[in-house]
Amino acid sequence: MQTTGRKPQGWKNRAIVATALFALGGGALAAEHPAMSDAQMIASAMHAAPARVAKGATIVAVGADGTMRTLRKGTNGFTCMPDNPSTPGPDPMCMDQNAMEWINAYMAKKTPPAGKLGMMYMLAGGTDASNTDPYAQKPDSSNHWIKTGPHLMIVGADPAFYANYPKSADPDTAAPYVMWANTPYEHLMAPIK
Repeated sequence: MQTTGRKPQGWKNRAIVATALFALGGGALAAEHPAMSDAQMIASAMHAAPARVAKGATIVAVGADGTMRTLRKGTNGFTCMPDNPSTPGPDPMCMDQNAMEWINAYMAKKTPPAGKLGMMYMLAGGTDASNTDPYAQKPDSSNHWIKTGPHLMIVGADPAFYANYPKSADPDTAAPYVMWANTPYEHLMAPIK
């Protein structure tokens, strides 16, 4: 576990993502759910990606106060995060550096960097979300809330790539589809099971 005051290169990206996911999941984590041990968080995070990817990934966690810490330093350029127990479904995720940049842009409400194709794994599934509104916090009659199972995401692709896949507001989540179509944050959702 990294506990020194020195921050490694890339710490800001991981901190932004971790803080954002904590914020999106709500602040009730500490009040409603017992804290996981580091070993439990590492095990949870490793469920996000294939074993060979998870084995070499950096694993980070966000605390109840929103601060991020590294639980395990990795070697393969992927960063994994454990499930947030305050969200309604399992949502551990693992992403490459380009996907980290994409999600940082999303959280800052900025256009993602061009020409940086990224990949995210969510092999344990994903917390339900709006398929049309990247910033929806809860379901309503206009935001097309969907349920997702185990999947991977391709982010940062050229718009022509996404044109090859369905962009329905109410997609068949058992087949690949584009989430948040026609926004700067459109990405391919590819179910695994």
